[in-house]
Amino acid sequence: MNSISTLIGTGVIGISLMAFAADEPKKISPKEVPQNIVRTVNERLPGAEITSAEKETEGGNVVYDLEMTQKGIKYEMDIKEDGTLFEIEKEVKNPPAAVTKAVKQKYPDGQIKIVMEVNKVEAKKETPQHFEVTFMTGGKEKEVIVALDGSSVKEEPAETPEKK
Repeated sequence: MNSISTLIGTGVIGISLMAFAADEPKKISPKEVPQNIVRTVNERLPGAEITSAEKETEGGNVVYDLEMTQKGIKYEMDIKEDGTLFEIEKEVKNPPAAVTKAVKQKYPDGQIKIVMEVNKVEAKKETPQHFEVTFMTGGKEKEVIVALDGSSVKEEPAETPEKK
């Protein structure tokens, strides 16, 4: 009887681990990105080159998390499986002084690598939400979220896989 309980328990753990793994982002080749997702990218950023792609589950939806470049500018997009763009990040070459000042105040030895403006997209209208600033400090890369006006700097929360 004890061995049956062990087998059942092991099976439940195995199934739980499989479900957990299914929610992890899956790196895919840019060539594997579905055509409707590519069409959404091209409508928003004509001529952009997809450099990295992941397929993941967010809020019960399949989402494609893409990185791309267009005319030397880095972009990131989150696009639902049906082709709906809901978030776009744009590299900002000259970020607002308040943003860089806020990061330097909190991390005086930080060397800023890239600043991305994060925009929520609804009905094709982009609304800036915050900045994501990636920098080096103490030999490590770090990412923080900075308010649009530089009034707050928060460490990027660790991403947790979604549970079914």
